[in-house]
Amino acid sequence: MDTSRFTAHEIRSFIRNAFGTGGEGQGPNVRVVSFGFKYGLPAEADLVFDVRFLPNPFFVEDLRRLDGTAAEVRAFLDGLDEKTVFMHRLREFLDFLIPLYAAEGKSYLTVAIGCTGGKHRSVALAEDLVDHLAERGTPAVVSHRDLGRE
Repeated sequence: MDTSRFTAHEIRSFIRNAFGTGGEGQGPNVRVVSFGFKYGLPAEADLVFDVRFLPNPFFVEDLRRLDGTAAEVRAFLDGLDEKTVFMHRLREFLDFLIPLYAAEGKSYLTVAIGCTGGKHRSVALAEDLVDHLAERGTPAVVSHRDLGRE
């Protein structure tokens, strides 16, 4: 098949239609990465969100040794109005963007959430975001790049 007159989008659409690799609107696979700014930005990130505006559980003696997957850390963060408002707005923003990326044929999207060390805030919020995406039927996985690095 001569594809010299096709755009990249037309080739992608042809392959999807011919070989059943997923149609329009299926949406990209989303990878949510938590990270610590002190270790640098994830090079693969499409979108980066900085959550260092939230109080750091590291400075709460009973939470310091735990990480963002612990119920105690998540409860601490869930008790913060600014976390609740931020996550509401982030969910709405991604609920708006993901279908637009899908319409453009993007097959993957990496969302990075960072805090200072990548142990508490970014981990908890990444887990929260992946839960939301799963509830919406968006294929999503989470990885914690810097967890355990300290």
